[in-house]
Amino acid sequence: MDLDIQCEEMDPSRWAELLSTMKSCRSIRLDDCNLSSSNCKDLSSVINTNPSLTELKLNNNELGDAGIEYLCKGLLTPSCSLQKLWLQNCNLTSASCETLRSVLSAQPSLTELHVGDNKLGTAGVKVLCQGLMNPNCKLQKLQLEYCELTADIVEALNAALQTKPTLKELSLSNNTLGDTAVKQLCRGLVEASCNLELLHLENCGITSDSCRDISAVLSNKSSLIDLSVGDNKIGDSGLALLCHGLLHPHCRIQKLWLWDCDLTSASCKDLSRVLSTKETLLEVSLIDNNLRDSGMEMLCQALKDPKANLQELWVRECGLTTACCKAVSSVLSVNKHLKVLHIGENKLGDAGVELLCEGLLHPNCNIHSLWLGNCDLTAACCATLATLMVAKPCLTELDLSYNTLEDEGVRKLCEAVRNPNCKLQQLILYDIFWSSEVDDELRALEESKPEVKIIS
Repeated sequence: MDLDIQCEEMDPSRWAELLSTMKSCRSIRLDDCNLSSSNCKDLSSVINTNPSLTELKLNNNELGDAGIEYLCKGLLTPSCSLQKLWLQNCNLTSASCETLRSVLSAQPSLTELHVGDNKLGTAGVKVLCQGLMNPNCKLQKLQLEYCELTADIVEALNAALQTKPTLKELSLSNNTLGDTAVKQLCRGLVEASCNLELLHLENCGITSDSCRDISAVLSNKSSLIDLSVGDNKIGDSGLALLCHGLLHPHCRIQKLWLWDCDLTSASCKDLSRVLSTKETLLEVSLIDNNLRDSGMEMLCQALKDPKANLQELWVRECGLTTACCKAVSSVLSVNKHLKVLHIGENKLGDAGVELLCEGLLHPNCNIHSLWLGNCDLTAACCATLATLMVAKPCLTELDLSYNTLEDEGVRKLCEAVRNPNCKLQQLILYDIFWSSEVDDELRALEESKPEVKIIS
């Protein structure tokens, strides 16, 4: 049995009721439930008496260091079999790290530790690394985002990586590491025995100077399938260096996030080579880069290559206009693999969406999720979108938020949702203004077709 509760205030009677349920749960989630250190005393007892409990999520609760001390008493008991522990944004400091170190050292069942968004600091995480180096520790996933880490943490991390062949995922995003530290980390990763699969370094103060070393990780670690360096100013020159590693025969990358990296259309030539030759690549995010129509057209040419297996493309806020829509449409009509297209926050206009729909309606197109929020759309394109919703049963998610569709456009969409051939599961319509009459129609539609969520 699993317990999954979010955003619920826990009065004493409700908490007592849940405690009896928790004694037989395999997974417990109590995110945003206003829990405190006193609740951790009870949870420690649950951990101690419930050997089937393998997952515990307590994110966004004010547990504090005192709460973690209580919790770890249960985690250190011989009967504990916990494998995954989430403590994100729980008001922890470096003081909690000594307690967590003892758990890492003593509890081989623990394979995932998520402690992001806590002020652990470099000193605290150095203590955690001591636990990682213990032979009993079998941790596979370590999440340290927003932990106020600095460049000084890398030496301790590299020492832990050398001794931890089990580690598969390392997330250090949103820490001020800088180029020198990231270079040092990458050299450690190349030498380490671990088969790292995921490396997240978003918003870490990286520039093009680090990209040669990140590229070396891509070339040497065929296990690495998920790389995110978003929100770093690597620029076109940094991307060109990354592409050397991405194009290496040993590289098996599947997911590549490059959002807000100061890329321009100049990067699209290198990216096109990756898209058309790297058959393992399934997901790319280029959100908030100034690719423009010329860059998008280069990417589209690559995506028509038979070797391109990309399933998800995120090009939101990339300076695109109607001019690139014919090229995107041609991809949709030949590429059977593409399932998710996020192209919102671009000035496509009604004419652009009409062009996109030509490709979307093609029998080869298997799109599941289409995001067109804030694309300067009006009611004029809604008849074509309604046709798409009915004709494409594979389409399960459509986002048209922040467009001026008005009553006329929304009614056309509602008519499509009522059609039995429409298999849409989510219609997202944030910040679209309609009359009270249309609002009533939407509510009635949700009642008559409960499998469809209309999010507004």
